[in-house]
Amino acid sequence: MPPAKQKTAQAAPAAAAPVRLTRAAAKRSASSSSDPPPEEKKAKKAKKAKASSGGRQKKNVKEKSASVKAEKEEEIEEDEEGASTKTIVVEHCKQCNQFKTRANLVRERLEEADCGVNVILNPEKPRRGCFEIREEGGKKFISLLDMKRPFKAMRDLDMEKVISDIIDEISNA
Repeated sequence: MPPAKQKTAQAAPAAAAPVRLTRAAAKRSASSSSDPPPEEKKAKKAKKAKASSGGRQKKNVKEKSASVKAEKEEEIEEDEEGASTKTIVVEHCKQCNQFKTRANLVRERLEEADCGVNVILNPEKPRRGCFEIREEGGKKFISLLDMKRPFKAMRDLDMEKVISDIIDEISNA
C-alpha cells in the first residue's frame, strides 16, 4: 500500500505561492500612479471611432453592391429595348486569377471593336473551373467546363484569335 499523503506538504506551497505580474497588470499599475497626457486619450477615441464605423462601412458596401447590380440589370434591359446591341456573357471561375485576366481581356477587346456589343462578366454565380463566352440566350462561342489545374485547355487558347472570331461572327450577323 502506498504511503498516505502528508497534509502539511500541501499547505506549505499554497502559502508560499508567488504573485503573478502580467504585462497588462504592470501597465495598469503604472498608468494609475501617473496621469497620462490627454492627447493619448483622444488618439484612442479616434481609433475606436474608426473601428466602429468600419462595421457600418461593410454594410454600406453590401447595400451599394446590391444597388449597383440593380442598376446594371436596368441598363441591360434598356439596351435590349434599344435592340441593335448584342449582349455577350463571359462566365469565368473565381478559383484562379487566370480566368479573370482572360475575361477582362475579352471584355476590353470586344468593347474596343465598336460592333455594338454589351459585355457582362459573371451575371450569376459562376461554375467551378468554367470559362465560357456566349451570347445571352443564344450561341456559345467558347465553352470550357469543369477544368482542373493547371487549366491546360484554357492556357492553350489563342485569345486574340478567339476574340477576332467572335467579332467576325457578330459583325456578319
